[in-house]
Amino acid sequence: MKGTVLIVEDDTRIADWVKVYFERAGFSAEVAHDGESGLARARDLAPDLVVLDLTLPRLDGVELCRILRRESDVPIIMLTAREAPAERITGLESGADDYIIKPFDPEEVIARAEAVLRRATGTVQQVLTYGSITLNETTRTVTVNAEPVELSQSQLALLATFMRHPNQVLTREQLISLTFRDFDGYDRAIDSQVARLRRQISRDGHQPIQTVYGAGYRFVVEEA
Repeated sequence: MKGTVLIVEDDTRIADWVKVYFERAGFSAEVAHDGESGLARARDLAPDLVVLDLTLPRLDGVELCRILRRESDVPIIMLTAREAPAERITGLESGADDYIIKPFDPEEVIARAEAVLRRATGTVQQVLTYGSITLNETTRTVTVNAEPVELSQSQLALLATFMRHPNQVLTREQLISLTFRDFDGYDRAIDSQVARLRRQISRDGHQPIQTVYGAGYRFVVEEA
């Protein structure tokens, strides 16, 4: 179990949707639908992460975030439909660690949550291993069949994104969003990045990164 997540969201459809994705990713997840019950659950549960809607009944998200921040160092990710920069700044100034605007991709929420938790826990070493491929994110090294492989920083970041989302179809836009803070090219330019990475990690005719035509790419993890 990766940890416990408290989702405070008054839209039950969104709350249940996000809960399912966290559970699929290996987290324990609980839901509250207003600010006051969210505060009570946070105090009782002591979660590892809070995913918090900015606009909540009974106690709004900004005030709830401020209370949680006074009482603990729990990582907080805010979800909101508000797009104005001032609203994003208010959310961050109230103590949130990250901020995601609706509508959002739940897989991006999971990836950001894991990144926030890594920063919060000060993880010394993060090693991803699937099949013959191992990526050590601390030493920035990759091996395939136990042999070292030289990858650029962009290729390392792209491979890490694929390995954090095994067997999931990722669109070009998702790959860009999850991998690069700043991407100068247009979305099709990611194809060149993927092609170079595939050449580096292919062995004996086996290619774990598959093209899903009309959709994107998938890192295929074969069952043992």
